[in-house]
Amino acid sequence: MQNNTGIAFRIKQKAAELGLGGCVLLPATALNDEAEHFRLWLENGFHGEMDYMARNTEKRLDPRLLVENAKTVIVVLQNYFTNEKQSDPAAPVLSKYAYGTDYHFVLKDKLKELLQFIQTEVSPCNGRVFTDSAPVLERAWAKRAGLGWIGKNSNLISTESGSFFFIGELIIDIELPFDNPRAVADHCGKCTRCIDACPTKAIVADRVVDARLCISYQTIELKGELDPNLKGKFENRVFGCDICQDVCPWNLKAEPHHEPGFNPEEKLLKLNASDWHAMDANLFDSLFKKSPVKRTGFSGLKRNLRFISNINTNENRGDGEI
Repeated sequence: MQNNTGIAFRIKQKAAELGLGGCVLLPATALNDEAEHFRLWLENGFHGEMDYMARNTEKRLDPRLLVENAKTVIVVLQNYFTNEKQSDPAAPVLSKYAYGTDYHFVLKDKLKELLQFIQTEVSPCNGRVFTDSAPVLERAWAKRAGLGWIGKNSNLISTESGSFFFIGELIIDIELPFDNPRAVADHCGKCTRCIDACPTKAIVADRVVDARLCISYQTIELKGELDPNLKGKFENRVFGCDICQDVCPWNLKAEPHHEPGFNPEEKLLKLNASDWHAMDANLFDSLFKKSPVKRTGFSGLKRNLRFISNINTNENRGDGEI
């Protein structure tokens, strides 16, 4: 490997050129401090039907078991905040992160380019890229990287930019000049806006979310019928939910992203309530070809639409706005 001088700077500079924020270089070690909290969450069944969360627990807690000879974890952030809004306030509400191209494609492509840069400009190495796609405790790594603290809604929150960002990791088998980040203090204080605003009461304890009650889990991860006990509580959310983030005071600092891939089609934002409920498979495929919405599929989206249809009335116009 070349002299350490400037290596970290060049990697961070390349990450910035790719539109990535953060970029902190950490040693690949076990997440011992987070193990108990994660295991307790699983034991309580808060992961619901997300069986993949209970698999490969040891790998999730130690990247050296996930990537052979792992030495370095590079943590990055990708902003996805937008001021764009759906034009019809009565339309079923789509989470901001699902407006454009699936973030898995966008962020992984950037991380692969960063890996190639390191391989050609720094040193030959092997590595893997991750973003919400393998057993990696991403928020724990971002917290360790000093990129924020874990808020009461269990999201990573930054004092500079709020919480509307994706977290990505590049784990490689060479040792790079590590950063020595300072831990970010918890700035939630006595604020309980996220807890109070959650219509399904999914935040069951400080920094503990029961996924089974979460609108995002219900509308995206759940494969069967939605929980009838939550009927009428989705506030017109059809895919994902931003409520706990929308009410967070720290997101007043959020700035719009500059990633073209996340820009929504104008047609998508102009869909009115009737358009959504009348959507057929052809329109679904054309609107969501590369979208995260493909995860739930056309049948899943129609299931969600049926579930919220009873609150999609004139009396409830504006329910989707925070």
